[in-house]
Amino acid sequence: SLGIGQGSEFIVRLPMLVDATDPWSGSSAGGPATATPRRILVVDDNEDAANSLAELLRLAGHEVPTAYDGLAAVADSETIRPDVVLLDIGLPKLNGYEVCRRIREQPWGKSMMIVALTGWGQDEDRERSAAAGFSHHLVKPVDDATLMRLLTDLPTTPRV
Repeated sequence: SLGIGQGSEFIVRLPMLVDATDPWSGSSAGGPATATPRRILVVDDNEDAANSLAELLRLAGHEVPTAYDGLAAVADSETIRPDVVLLDIGLPKLNGYEVCRRIREQPWGKSMMIVALTGWGQDEDRERSAAAGFSHHLVKPVDDATLMRLLTDLPTTPRV
């Protein structure tokens, strides 16, 4: 400020949480590590949503490639062999149900965790995703703690 009456001063005080809980793991800050680092393929035709989720997962220590359509998802799954595929259902070129079916037809895709991450949350949508071979069905916007719990509970298996 140039002096009295010549400017403003703002002081902002934010309270500090002493016993903060990590929203990604549900554990206390400084507590046990979150999920084992995984290779997670994020597939969504909304590129901003896919990239944002991928970045959050990278911050949690995961390797996260992205794909933006169904055909790319199948090809990338074969090439990358992710531990987990987070797969939107309403995709161009090939919908998520068909992507899941095609992955499950392959020897390398039979035990892969494939999670429907979609805006479609009716009972019939969940039934269709189960019939297509999805491991889980999560509705957008996904609860971060639920997603991280799934990743934490996933058994560690050697990559093929």
